[in-house]
Amino acid sequence: MKWKIGNVKIDNQVVLAPMAGICDSAYRRIVKSMGCGLIETEMVSTRAVMHLNRKTRDMLTMTDYERPIAQQIFGSDTESFKTASTYICENMKPDILDINMGCPVTKVAVKSGAGSALLKDPQKASDIIKTVVDTVDIPVTVKIRSGWDENNALEMAEIAEESGASAITVHPRTRHQRYDIPADWSIIKDVKDNLSIPVIGNGDIRTCFDAKAMIDYTNCDAIMIGRGVLGNPWIIKQCIDYLDCGIKPERIASQEKLDMFKRHASLIMDNYSDKVLMHKLRTNAAYYMKNLHGSVEIKKKIFQTSTKEELFDLLENYVKDLKY
Repeated sequence: MKWKIGNVKIDNQVVLAPMAGICDSAYRRIVKSMGCGLIETEMVSTRAVMHLNRKTRDMLTMTDYERPIAQQIFGSDTESFKTASTYICENMKPDILDINMGCPVTKVAVKSGAGSALLKDPQKASDIIKTVVDTVDIPVTVKIRSGWDENNALEMAEIAEESGASAITVHPRTRHQRYDIPADWSIIKDVKDNLSIPVIGNGDIRTCFDAKAMIDYTNCDAIMIGRGVLGNPWIIKQCIDYLDCGIKPERIASQEKLDMFKRHASLIMDNYSDKVLMHKLRTNAAYYMKNLHGSVEIKKKIFQTSTKEELFDLLENYVKDLKY
C-alpha cells in the first residue's frame, strides 16, 4: 500500500529502523534491494555534524539508490539541531529528517540529555522539533519510546504533531524497559487513534505475520523493522509480499544466505578501510549464518578469522556441508 510523509511518496508499509552501528550505506542498499519502502540511517549527533570529521561525513553519505531516505539525528539543544539540519539538507539532501527521542543508551545519548532523555522534558522536545521544522524545507519526523520510566507516548506524540512533525514512530517500551519485555502494541494504537499525521509502529516485528498483526491491531500506517532484519534482509520482501498480496514466505536456503553475505561483503569492502573492515565482515557473517545447523560453533570460528579470504573459505566449506 502506498502512503506519504509530507510530500514524500512511499511505495509500501515497510520501514528500516535506524540501528546505530548497523545501518551504513552498504546495509541500506542490501535492504533497499529487497524493496524497502523507506530507509532510515543510523543516528548522527548534531554536535558531531557541527565539528564534522571524516567519520561523521562517512556516516552521512547516502546514494540515490537508497531513496526515499530519512537521515536521523540526535542532540540536546536547539542551536546544534539548527546548524546540523542546515548542513545535512544542503549537502546530503535526504528526503526526510528524523529526530531521535528514543535512544536508551546512556553513553551515546542519554548522558548528554539527548535521545530518550528528551521524553522527560516535553517543552524542550517541542522547541527542538519546531526549530528543525522551521529550519528545513523537507518533512521532519520524530522517533520516540513510550516514555522514560512510565508511559507518556500520547502526550509526546501530540506535542510532536503540534510542533510540526509530519510523522511519528512509536517504540512501545520505556527507556528503562529497553528490550526486556514484549512491546505493548496498545500504546501504538492509542497514538494512532488520536493523531492525524502518519504513525509508524516499531517493536517485535520478527516475521511478516507480526507485521500484519501490528497493522491490523493498531491501524498504524507502516511498520518499522529493526533487529529482525539482521542477517535476514529477506524479511523486508516477505513483509511487503504478505501485506500487499497475502503471499507467505518460503524458507531461505543456506547457499542463498551465503550469496547474500558475499554481495553485502562486496559493498562493505568498497566503503571501509582495513582498520574496521574485518570487524564489519565478521559481524555481518555471524548474523547471516545465525540459526543454521551448527551456527553456534561456526560463529566462534568466524570471529577467529583474520583475513577476508580466510573468512570466505570458512563459510564456503561450512555451507557446502549443510543439507539445506
